[in-house]
Amino acid sequence: MLNSDAYVAALDESSTASGVSWAAVFAGAVAAAALSLILLLLGSGLGFSAISPWADKGLSAEGLGISAIIWLAFTQLVAAAMGGYLAGRLRKRWTTLHNDEVYFRDTAHGFLAWGVATLVTATLVVGSVSSLVSGTAQVGATLSTSPATAQVADNSDDSYFIDTLFRDDRGAPVTSDAAHDVAGRIFARNLASDNGALNPDDRAYLAQLVAQRTDLSQADAQARVDKVYGQAHQAVVDLKVAADAAKKAAAHATLWMFVALLIGAFVAAFTAIYGGRQRDAVVILDDRRTVPVR
Repeated sequence: MLNSDAYVAALDESSTASGVSWAAVFAGAVAAAALSLILLLLGSGLGFSAISPWADKGLSAEGLGISAIIWLAFTQLVAAAMGGYLAGRLRKRWTTLHNDEVYFRDTAHGFLAWGVATLVTATLVVGSVSSLVSGTAQVGATLSTSPATAQVADNSDDSYFIDTLFRDDRGAPVTSDAAHDVAGRIFARNLASDNGALNPDDRAYLAQLVAQRTDLSQADAQARVDKVYGQAHQAVVDLKVAADAAKKAAAHATLWMFVALLIGAFVAAFTAIYGGRQRDAVVILDDRRTVPVR
């Protein structure tokens, strides 16, 4: 049993001393942030080595996304476990506190270490990742709107469709002129419409322009207009589908990132409890007596 002087000293220490060992928290956070950075760089290297510029080579986009999510969860698991354990193991000994209070403080130390490490890692790495995700989502939102469809129809790919529209078999090169510009504006206007269908008046006028510029008959010119415009419309549809897929991928990546961070917080708190219990069990052994480490 404690004497009165020891009891007063213990009560004074428990009431005035801080409940957080910030040195242990920051030590665990630095270790977790450094390990996260190393593992993220390793994952990036493995990801770049798994992809290929050729369509039929390397890991697919879906496989790469799943691998990135798994690696992110693994990184959080390992780094948070390390940071939480160090935060619990390196904190000072609380000799006058109830076991429930020690349990709570160890949990808080692990959570704080995880929080500081997450903020540091976000500042160093995740800023670029979030920019990439938000940029992908912004591109997807832009491509899925009608004004953007007009821009898509008016870009360099449109020049190919217009040149295709005025090709002939005479062998002489066909230079750009006012007819190309008019056809380009007609394409952009119709592709930007809600249904993307070619206006009958514009269709007839384009057929007339093509017949004048080539040796095709009116019927053949009409068929070429329908074919080329169909190709252009399909290209725009493919872009919109790709944009929707990019937006969904960005949303899924954000949700899985949240899940991985939540797992990291839990693991950090749990390993801090384990490290704290090992810390309280440490003693100094000499020839005279056994003294607990403060």
